[in-house]
Amino acid sequence: MQAYLSILYLRLPESFKIILRGQVVGHHNVADDLKFPEFILYKPQTGGCIEGAVVTTIGFLKEAPQINVHGFCVYHKNRLILPFWQVVSYSDSRGRGVVGVLEANFVKPTHNKQDFERTSLFQKVEVRLKEMTWEYWDYHCGLIGYQVKKKLRPSVTRQISLHSVSQSSMQQRTSSAIVGTKVTTAALAFQHQAINSSRKLVGGKESAPGPKKRTEEGLQTKRREHINLPESGKQEGQAEKGANVVYPGQNLGMQPINATANQLKDQEAVNLMQENKKLRAKCLEYEKSREALHLKVEQLKSEIRDSQQEYDRLMTELQFLDTIKEEKNVNM
Repeated sequence: MQAYLSILYLRLPESFKIILRGQVVGHHNVADDLKFPEFILYKPQTGGCIEGAVVTTIGFLKEAPQINVHGFCVYHKNRLILPFWQVVSYSDSRGRGVVGVLEANFVKPTHNKQDFERTSLFQKVEVRLKEMTWEYWDYHCGLIGYQVKKKLRPSVTRQISLHSVSQSSMQQRTSSAIVGTKVTTAALAFQHQAINSSRKLVGGKESAPGPKKRTEEGLQTKRREHINLPESGKQEGQAEKGANVVYPGQNLGMQPINATANQLKDQEAVNLMQENKKLRAKCLEYEKSREALHLKVEQLKSEIRDSQQEYDRLMTELQFLDTIKEEKNVNM
């Protein structure tokens, strides 16, 4: 009983004392008995809205693995509700000696302060504590003599793989853009070479055309350019379409940023609507409770009136009996 009272409150003011059988019970914090502690922030969500935030202190007891104590001490508004709550099965020694301390003010306890109401939010907390226990055990059990089963955290591995994939995709896009640009440049150079070769003579010497001949050659050159330009434009379009060629001044990333901003705004609107629904539901509950209290007040007032009437009747009857008694005494 004394050990339970020592951990009954997470924090004690200086002016507060617990006295058991004439002796003061000392305050004790379970988190002070943990070795290799870690502090994990958890923000449970319901419908996209954050219900609260809690920092869980988790670690091994100082006597682990010799002592067979494990679980979470869950407090609500500074009072202990669940002492050493075992959220996982310890039959295979996984999670043995892992103890945690947290203050879950966002979960509603029962009326007797011995358990929490089994809501969906409480179930989410239970699932998260299970994951927390297994994760801490898998990466720290070697510190107390057990065999380590995992070397690298899944989150780190996932980040590394995503980073490598993004780098490889960027390299592929860059290389394809360079290839497309080279193909387009080569096609244009070939066209210019063909146009220049038409101006040369068969013997390798340039002719000295007159004005009329120059005009005819100019027209032929323009016709050839007009004939070849659609093909070159088509090739350039295919190269740009297939290779994602980047031109100077092109504003990359604006469309994804705008899309992300719109998504954030939509998500924020959805969260506000859900929060509004919750507030309306709470207002309806308060209205119902107010009506119930009002009815109870009226009922109590009615009972008080009935009791007052009964009291007045009894007092009248008592006075009548006293009068009769006095008359009898006078007659005697």
